[in-house]
Amino acid sequence: MNPHQDRIVAEARSWIGTPYVHQASVKGAGTDCLGLLRGVWRVVLGQEPERVPAYTADWAEPGRDEVLMRAAFRWLRPVAKGHKGAGDVLLFRMRQGSVAKHIGIAGPCAPNPSFIHAYTGHGVIESPLSEPWGRRVIARFEIPEGVL
Repeated sequence: MNPHQDRIVAEARSWIGTPYVHQASVKGAGTDCLGLLRGVWRVVLGQEPERVPAYTADWAEPGRDEVLMRAAFRWLRPVAKGHKGAGDVLLFRMRQGSVAKHIGIAGPCAPNPSFIHAYTGHGVIESPLSEPWGRRVIARFEIPEGVL
């Protein structure tokens, strides 16, 4: 890992144990998966690049609006297919054919890949990037090292 990746993973791990609270982004008090990424962004890069509007837990599934995917392409750097790096932002589609609605931050990629995420009912945890989780990853992005 490089120092930027180290910092991203260390900051994400420092949120472990934070309770799950929809739309929140406060380490130790409450966060959801987007709030975790927002909190890591604030520490690594500073001010968030845009205000996040209120959102529902279904992430615009009824209208099939890829809100998270569009935001990821605006502010993160897509990585090449097959690239796997610690500190990557993982975007998940929880069901086949649904919109992307979950985010995680990749931990070490070998020998036992993992990711840090805020998960309903669990709070912020580090989970193995097992085959069931891995097949839900639809995109990987890098958090930029400076302003885009």
